[in-house]
Amino acid sequence: MKRLTVCLLTLIFTGAAFAQKSSFTLEQVMSSPFPTALTSAAKASRIAWVFNSKGERNIWIADAPDFAGRQVTQYQGDDGHDIFAVKLTPDGKTVLYARGSEVSGEGHVANPTSGLKEPKQQVWAADVETGKPRLIGDMGCTEEDCEDIQLSPDGQWVVWVGAKQHLWIASVSGDKPARQLTELRGEEAEPQWSPDGKHIAFSSGRKDHGFIAIYDVAEQRVRYVAPSVDRDFAPRWSPDGKQLVFLRVPGTENHLPLIPRRPQPWAIWLADALPIHANTGREWEPIPARELWHSGKEMNDSLPPFAAESLKFAEGGRVVFCSEQDGRNHLYILYANPDKVHFTSGAGKAYLLTPGDFDVEDVALAPDHTSLFYTSNAGDVERRHIFKIMLAWFDPVPKPGMITTHFNITSGATIEWHPLMLADGKTLVCFGSSATSPAMPYRITAKGREMIAASALPKDFPSEQLVEPQPVTFRSEDGLEIHGQLFVLRNRTQAKLVPPAPAVIYVHGGPRRQMMPGFHYSYYYHNAYAQNQYLASQGYVVLSVNYRLGIMYGRAFREAANGGWRGSAEYKDVVAGAKYLQGLTYVDPKRIGIWGGSYGGLLTALALARNSDIFSAGVDFHGVHDWSTLLAGRAGDAPDAKDAAKLAFDSSPVASVAGLKSPVLLIHGDDDRDVPFSQTTDLVQRLRRQNVEFEQLIFPDEIHDLLLWKSWVRGYRAGAEFFDRKLGQVH
Repeated sequence: MKRLTVCLLTLIFTGAAFAQKSSFTLEQVMSSPFPTALTSAAKASRIAWVFNSKGERNIWIADAPDFAGRQVTQYQGDDGHDIFAVKLTPDGKTVLYARGSEVSGEGHVANPTSGLKEPKQQVWAADVETGKPRLIGDMGCTEEDCEDIQLSPDGQWVVWVGAKQHLWIASVSGDKPARQLTELRGEEAEPQWSPDGKHIAFSSGRKDHGFIAIYDVAEQRVRYVAPSVDRDFAPRWSPDGKQLVFLRVPGTENHLPLIPRRPQPWAIWLADALPIHANTGREWEPIPARELWHSGKEMNDSLPPFAAESLKFAEGGRVVFCSEQDGRNHLYILYANPDKVHFTSGAGKAYLLTPGDFDVEDVALAPDHTSLFYTSNAGDVERRHIFKIMLAWFDPVPKPGMITTHFNITSGATIEWHPLMLADGKTLVCFGSSATSPAMPYRITAKGREMIAASALPKDFPSEQLVEPQPVTFRSEDGLEIHGQLFVLRNRTQAKLVPPAPAVIYVHGGPRRQMMPGFHYSYYYHNAYAQNQYLASQGYVVLSVNYRLGIMYGRAFREAANGGWRGSAEYKDVVAGAKYLQGLTYVDPKRIGIWGGSYGGLLTALALARNSDIFSAGVDFHGVHDWSTLLAGRAGDAPDAKDAAKLAFDSSPVASVAGLKSPVLLIHGDDDRDVPFSQTTDLVQRLRRQNVEFEQLIFPDEIHDLLLWKSWVRGYRAGAEFFDRKLGQVH
């Protein structure tokens, strides 16, 4: 009877254990095509975007009203050539795009396949009917996300930032070779065509200051806008092209200490830019401008991270911008011409558009410039949804009879981003995802979301086998509330006979990021979410921690004291996450691992160095390990340079490396342009000296955001297998 009882218990135990696991592969959960670069035609109901399908990147289009997506370009293979800055000509018949990575500080375009001939970063055009691409010119910009293609309003010309950060211009037809438009001092960026196509405004960075310049296409000359010792950027034309707004921050000040934080005041300036070519005899004088609004001088008044992206010049002289003056990233409105609206006061005064305990992220104007769409975590702190504002209803208070100026366009257990209104003024599209559905393009209707190009989603994508991560909160050591998402297999918590499972903490990079209970809007974190789903499918309990310094929980959370190189206060939140896991009855407190990339790699290394007693193993993707070496380039003539260097070192994993006992897997691409590869080579030497068990996976010629899909798969598989070996097989 005892033997029979043991056998029955074994069978029950084994059945319960194996019932926990899912059967999908890592390749399956990472197989969905990731969409980026959503755009639309100015005079046609056509949209275009990029699908990255297992590393094979191509442009797709879809037309109203049925939005049956189809592929335009025919690039093949996982070759590492990314596609950026997609634009459609006004008639929607031609698509423009940049292909290839930016040039590194060493002057090289990324070559992750280790081809014997280095690729180029170039501007291309393709007819949407034939898909045949034609070369427009070389790009070769030198900054991350500098791939900025701007089409003239008539769709005949294209301008971009090219070699040595100068502007280049070419005809869309390709009948004339591209030529360098400017050769000014400094680094040029942010080209913006005037609505009539006669001028191009752009920023000219001069290291310690910067100007706004306006290029006259007919006269082929440049005039500066109110040049000063300050730094001007983000030029935006009014819809009629007669005015220009831009942002201004103070220029560089020498001998400032590094350790104390200080506010960064800023202002919005306005230039009556046209006519700038009038025959006045003063064509070479600067264009005058005046301050339209300025911030306060407190920390909350500092320039927000999304200031440039949120600045919009709407119809009727309405200027929309974001500010964190009340502690949250909100939209405000002010008036370039207050005497022309129905109230007479308000010059220089900004009015709050989005009150509430939430943050605003994406901001987009409708084609008629009278309404605004934005994404926010209003009413759902962990997700993003789309909202609409009728700007004409707010001058500066809602008009009589209007219940609200806001409309909640999407809601529920989904995530939406990049809202885009088409030329018809009726059709709204966006990207979206959910806990079990990967990122895809959608059309928003009265009935909800309708997926566009659903045929592109692999038939074996394991949506039905994915778990829905549960939002959780817990308290850090100092009482700060921390949010996270808990991935647990179905029935794990109810399976009494299943022994406690190993667990893994995931820490995101950035650190200005927020992980959500669904597939992320960034390719990097879309992949990370897929890896967390895979680890959960293998029986691990996964906790993704949104530690302090992240976004969407308010400015005080993002700019927490003593964070980063000033003390690593955010590490308390990682430890708090581990203690939360240790308190779960279905988690084995002695088998907790940690993994993350970039800033998450830093926190992974810090966790192993400071608390190998808590964390049994770690997977560190291209992490920072010594803050002081990165700070050295910024120290300059700072009076507290030595104290700052010591503080930065003490806040780094290398300062505590003597306590690193747990095994670690180090993963890094040696052409990383964000985190120097030397951060990993240095750590390895230290680990060798103290005989710490480590493994390494190095990707020759790969950059920070791995360009090859197979690199992601290989790295994640190595991480999962490493945890299996070091935390023990999951029962």
